[in-house]
Amino acid sequence: MANPDPITPITRNPAGPLVILAALGTGSLLTLMLLSNSTMAAHTSALYSSFAAHGVGSVVAAFALLALWRLRGTQKDRTVLRRHAPLWAYLGGISGALTVVATSLAANSELALTGTLALGIVGQMALALIFDATGAMGIERRLPSGRQLLSLAAIVVGTLLIIFSRGMS
Repeated sequence: MANPDPITPITRNPAGPLVILAALGTGSLLTLMLLSNSTMAAHTSALYSSFAAHGVGSVVAAFALLALWRLRGTQKDRTVLRRHAPLWAYLGGISGALTVVATSLAANSELALTGTLALGIVGQMALALIFDATGAMGIERRLPSGRQLLSLAAIVVGTLLIIFSRGMS
């Protein structure tokens, strides 16, 4: 089989109810991850917290991969690993490790858990809109709509309210 063109846009599947629930669930998991990692960092260091989180994650991923291999068999056309991912796709591990370090530091500051998550959402939304608008990393190019930009502005205002209203009680 020929190597696919790494510039070809990624195709998108429709977002059904299960996909929407999964996306909502990631928010809860992200909060749990940030809380546990920042607690680990408060007792050790942010670097150790990242190392521990990724070490445990690697062990869990290895067991999941082995389970999938057993369920799917060993045929070449049913392999779990995709051999043609572009090199930049491996940056997720680096950004994940840096995210754990940065959020562990931020959550243990005056921002606390809520401020850290709120600013994280602003960063995610802003970069996602930039990636969509530019078609970066092979995704389909989509210019942001006025509603999306208004939504980002509302999220920024909400984030500022979360952060600066702490002392107003």
